[in-house]
Amino acid sequence: MSQSEPLVLIVSGPSGSGKSTLVQKILELPGTMLAVSSTTRAPRATESNGKWYNFVSEAQFREMVARGDFLEYAQVFGKNWYGTPRAALDEALAKRKDLVLEIDVQGAKQVKQKLPGSVAIFVIPPSREDLERRIRERGQDSEDEIRRRLDRARDEMLNYSSYDFAVVNDDLDRAGREVQAIALGSRCRVHRMEDRIREILKSFGG
Repeated sequence: MSQSEPLVLIVSGPSGSGKSTLVQKILELPGTMLAVSSTTRAPRATESNGKWYNFVSEAQFREMVARGDFLEYAQVFGKNWYGTPRAALDEALAKRKDLVLEIDVQGAKQVKQKLPGSVAIFVIPPSREDLERRIRERGQDSEDEIRRRLDRARDEMLNYSSYDFAVVNDDLDRAGREVQAIALGSRCRVHRMEDRIREILKSFGG
């Protein structure tokens, strides 16, 4: 593998686990960019199109699926669709940046199958009680929705063994340092460094 190929970092975790905040920590590293997902859900009051999500109609989303535009896509809670456009990978390659994907367990499995060299990080809340508190503090969900999110969190966490790394988000500063360390360490994998190593070997006559 050439060092010029983008490192793909997958970040998943239950809703309310703090994965978006940890994605921001990774994006503080030079040479990283976020893959902006497409979704059929309505934007929240604080969200603008094109920053974290591109908001599209269901008809538009289905057209994108039919064209093969997505690296991965999935339906969440049986209603809204989310997908990562393949174009994000091309953009990362052109800009020579590493690509960060914030996606769910279903999407992570799809990306891992297509891009075996990608690095998957699972963000884990310290307890069910802590996760419920975080979800309630957001004030966005009904009781039924909170229950569904907690049930889904358990199901998602049962998939932890399919990830390369796990970060327990009980201390944001420490968890932030850990995800940054994972990103930096992943850049130094031998198979990613081969081109550079060969160039250096030439100076030794090798």
